Amino acid sequence: MEKQDAIISFLKAEKILDEITLKSVIDLQQNTGQSMISILKQQGLLDETQMMRLTAVGNGIEFINLAPEMVDPMVANLIPYEMANRFKVIPVRKENNKLFLAMSSPLNIAARDQVEIRTGYKVVPLAATTAAVQQAIRYHFNVQNITKQTIISMRLAQGANEAESDITQQQSANVSEAPITKLVHSIVTGAIDSRASDIHIEPQSSDVKVRYRIDGILRPALDIPLSALAEVVSHIKIISDMDISERRVPQDGHMNVVHNNREYDLRVSSLPGVAGEKIVMRILDKDANRWSLDKVVSSPEDNKKLRELASNPYGMILITGPTGCGKTTTLYSILQLLNQPEDNIVTVEDPVEYRMDGITQVQVRPAAGMTFASALRSIVRQDPDIILVGEIRDYETAEMAISAALTGHLVLSTLHTNDAPGAISRLVNIGIAPFLIASALLGTVAQRLVRTLCVDCAKQYEPSEDEYKMLFGSQGKREKINLFKAVGCQKCYQTGYRGRRSIYEILTVTESIKRMITDKCSTEEIKQQAIKEGMKTLRMKGLEEVLKGATSVEELGRVVDLRTE
Repeated sequence: MEKQDAIISFLKAEKILDEITLKSVIDLQQNTGQSMISILKQQGLLDETQMMRLTAVGNGIEFINLAPEMVDPMVANLIPYEMANRFKVIPVRKENNKLFLAMSSPLNIAARDQVEIRTGYKVVPLAATTAAVQQAIRYHFNVQNITKQTIISMRLAQGANEAESDITQQQSANVSEAPITKLVHSIVTGAIDSRASDIHIEPQSSDVKVRYRIDGILRPALDIPLSALAEVVSHIKIISDMDISERRVPQDGHMNVVHNNREYDLRVSSLPGVAGEKIVMRILDKDANRWSLDKVVSSPEDNKKLRELASNPYGMILITGPTGCGKTTTLYSILQLLNQPEDNIVTVEDPVEYRMDGITQVQVRPAAGMTFASALRSIVRQDPDIILVGEIRDYETAEMAISAALTGHLVLSTLHTNDAPGAISRLVNIGIAPFLIASALLGTVAQRLVRTLCVDCAKQYEPSEDEYKMLFGSQGKREKINLFKAVGCQKCYQTGYRGRRSIYEILTVTESIKRMITDKCSTEEIKQQAIKEGMKTLRMKGLEEVLKGATSVEELGRVVDLRTE
């Protein structure tokens, strides 16, 4: 009863719920016997922070707004990273024989016991949100600190030549017990925790650089001794099902990793270099929810246009843009939208990056005679409804894709062009007749990824004269506005940005556009007609994001030509 009274008093004092809602919750609790916290959680009336504060109040535990700087670095390392990450806890401070422990689940008695056994201190739980605890763990248990002791414990006294010697099968069998396992594991999990898309392990003349690609930008993570390179590469090759004895030619493999109860597929590539083999690992999250079109295409206007294009029973949709701009993610989100039991969906890709249930995926193998064109020729005999062609690179593939679109199939593919109208001229240059393009093409979509500003440190400012001209034109209406620029803080690793979002230029092939394609009008003429019919260019969409405060002018200028159109 005291616990319930404390919760009610807290809800009233903080004015979290209005009187009517609070009364209905109390009545439900009295009628059902359920706890107040359970009812509030089931009905989704509180956010994570409020829920955690309520749990703390109900159990007489102190709640803290945890920040990395509140944690004593020496105290934090009283427990290992593995324990902190598994239980989502981090020691904050110690007083005499007491250890104050920030916990995302402060009622987890087993976690408290494990920490007490490990440290010898009496644990005093402090409630904190999961996000805050994870951020503190990332800050105090960064990949450099995690690997420091591992590197020291390795047998680095051996010279580089000795380290290059072949690893026997017996050594391979016992590799899980070696310190090198911890080193590779910490590199991979450190990348996942940092939201990296790729890991680069690059041998230099003096050491080995490990870099993470985060939000499209490569950032240094740590350096490891050159004498450890052979062991690191061999271990990665073993678990990626690659040939450890072959160091002269490039290889490809993949491994599966489970981290924080989520499964990741790592595509591994090795490349022999002068200083040794370079390893690049692409991190692929196997969570199917990431393919939701609503998550990938956040703009309601663009989302609606893409859904309309994808709703056509046949025809071709092309996604264009440079490497790494998110084309594959957009294509897969459209496939996920279309993935119904009554449809036969077949893809031909190089490589197959993501595995999707309910879809037949074909890997291109040029050495075995399996090219995009030959695979596509076989696929059309498999009674498909929807076909995804990873990329149109040549006339033969383009001809087959156009033919499939004209014979009752929905075809999705990509091209490397700068904008949406450019995809049409690219097909013409490949050799496809304009009247075929006009008949088959439903629409072209140009895409870019812009980094979003960190909400914790973005700084507001008034635009300069040049920025006003760029936003509104030299004759445009002047409005007093404020923009935001990147600053940098602990939460965004001093970059000023956290996360990315897509911007799209969507050209729908209308009857007037079809006539212009058939009449061999120029790309610029088609572009101007599309703009008249409502197409927003990448520059327009990007400036909308700048005006909303989602990104900065500098970031937009990095990926889009901001010169006046």
